[in-house]
Amino acid sequence: MDIAERYIRLAHALDVHSEGFIDGYGGPAEWAVRERRAPEALRDEAADLLSSAAAEPDETRRTWLQAQVRAMHTLARMLSGEALSYAEEVQGLYDIEPRRAEEAELRAALSQLDEALPGSGTLLERDEALRARVAVPKDDILRVSAPILDELRARVAARYGLPDGEDFSIGLVQDKPWSGYNWPLGNLKSRIDINTDLPVLLPGLPDLLAHEGYPGHHTEHATKEAELARGRGWHEHHIQLINAPECVVSEGIAVNALRAVMTREEVEGWLTGDLAAVAGLDADDVRAFLAASRAREGLRGVSGEAAMRLHADGQSEAEVLDFLQTYAPASEARARQSLRFISQPTFRAYIFTYSVGGDLVRAVLDAGGPEAYGRLLREPLTPGGLRALGAAGG
Repeated sequence: MDIAERYIRLAHALDVHSEGFIDGYGGPAEWAVRERRAPEALRDEAADLLSSAAAEPDETRRTWLQAQVRAMHTLARMLSGEALSYAEEVQGLYDIEPRRAEEAELRAALSQLDEALPGSGTLLERDEALRARVAVPKDDILRVSAPILDELRARVAARYGLPDGEDFSIGLVQDKPWSGYNWPLGNLKSRIDINTDLPVLLPGLPDLLAHEGYPGHHTEHATKEAELARGRGWHEHHIQLINAPECVVSEGIAVNALRAVMTREEVEGWLTGDLAAVAGLDADDVRAFLAASRAREGLRGVSGEAAMRLHADGQSEAEVLDFLQTYAPASEARARQSLRFISQPTFRAYIFTYSVGGDLVRAVLDAGGPEAYGRLLREPLTPGGLRALGAAGG
């Protein structure tokens, strides 16, 4: 049996025990066998597959498969009842180390945010008021998204190219732990969902659509399906796994997606000009939100720290909720949304893929320039591969 078929069959067997492990699949239907087998048998199968992956002659394919199968083995060990620390879980599934945030640095960022927010009242009151003024009405979200996607797609096609036949649909959903999600459907197609549980803010919409669509998740998945699964016959790229090192690379690509096609000055000019007009919002409010967003960059580690407090330190949900409300800073509704995400079994360790993956890809882009982003879209890389590229200059 081909190693890709074994890989895909094992992934489906693991998904029976850990629903959501498979994020998307577009390969042969006969390989997608959802048969319940003992976790111990899956652990042994993963160990055997890891040995087979080590014998793969192509170095690029071998390195990627080994990293992925090690994560599958880690998951099977956990399903078998083996107790891992939270840090061991993050490292075993994603090949990265979890990060903590220093409260002193968070407090300094909060002070900067306090200075940047206009109006009167507490920091949270002013933040919520500004958010309300730059929110896109629910019925307008798809209308406002359309010209953003048109511009992003045109830039990606011109700079990196897009495979013939790629496409995605986009819709609104509710009652989800995330703000947006890309579902790979196979055959170069995706579905993008935007969650409307919380207000969707215009200043964040270009980044969200770049992250999920062009040149983020959809572009990466479609490009790799076209070039790796179809072009090279590496059928393991017909499947996407959620608890595996590929997510560090994928989230790193998505976190940096907007930067890959537009400068910050271009984005801010777009938001305060044409997009504010399209959305019917006051450009000065958008401008004020963008100024405050620069201060918020120092708070990016809050979610990871919250996850560490919950899963590594054993703090209660109430304690973690208080931390999120204080340092995000967030209303109770937004804090509960974050807590819901880091509490779910599928996502409890996933949170670090954004921060660590984002930094790893940022280092590659700083070293290699825009061309390096195209390489990330096309090549099967691991977190270790990103570290090497960043250190070597792209």
